[in-house]
Amino acid sequence: MSAAAEVAPRIARRFAALRAAGRKALVPFITAGDPGLDDTVPVMHAMVGAGADAIELGVPFSDPMADGPTIQRSSERALARGAGMAWVLERVREFRRRDDDTPVTLMGYLNPIEIRGAETFAAAAADAGVDGVLLVDLPPEEAAEFRDAFSAHGVALVLLASPTTDPARLEMLCGLAQGYLYYVSMAGVTGDPARLDTAAAAAHLRAIRARSPVPVVVGFGIQDAASAAAMAVDADGVVVGSALVKAMDAAGSGLAAAAAADFLAPLRRALDAGAPGSVG
Repeated sequence: MSAAAEVAPRIARRFAALRAAGRKALVPFITAGDPGLDDTVPVMHAMVGAGADAIELGVPFSDPMADGPTIQRSSERALARGAGMAWVLERVREFRRRDDDTPVTLMGYLNPIEIRGAETFAAAAADAGVDGVLLVDLPPEEAAEFRDAFSAHGVALVLLASPTTDPARLEMLCGLAQGYLYYVSMAGVTGDPARLDTAAAAAHLRAIRARSPVPVVVGFGIQDAASAAAMAVDADGVVVGSALVKAMDAAGSGLAAAAAADFLAPLRRALDAGAPGSVG
């Protein structure tokens, strides 16, 4: 077993199965606790039922600097309802009672983890059933303590690459990569209405995948089935967040699970219809 597979085995198994089947991963992002506290776990299960291969669960934070207005507002609403880190971990634990296979990555910011301590948090996350953690504001150069603590508990520290990542930094990221690499397809914040340059993103993705020891997923700017299928050609999977969060907010609490499934179903079909073969 490779070193990459020893950490976050659910992630490794899921991407290996997708590769063998010639399929691309659909990875939805939702903010835990929004549009209602009681919606989070039903939404997670509904997304899996609609074809999600892994889930990124946003941890609400008071200053989500990398996120656009849609996710900022969802985070504010969730915090107002009391969706803190302990609550989020309990929702993962609840999800695991019915689903022990689908990878779950927490996506958020360093402060809620740092105040608990890397080791304490890593143990709690692993116990709850978390597979990976992506911290937007943790530079990899400063991440050794967290990476070591997470790795010791089988949790991946998922890293970000972007259009401005130079070759030397990319080599460093690939040397540290666990679980999967998240490629940010364009400059800006999540949900940015700027037009996605699929050709430029595709070129970057090909270069990254040629070097990465782990799968590469792409996010930011993916709004619908067409953009998901286009970006998936040169990636191992796609992440969709702001558009999904917006659809769930429009549906409201109690109807969010159905809205999430309805939103994801055409993306799943588009990914499967457009799969060019092995994602390896």
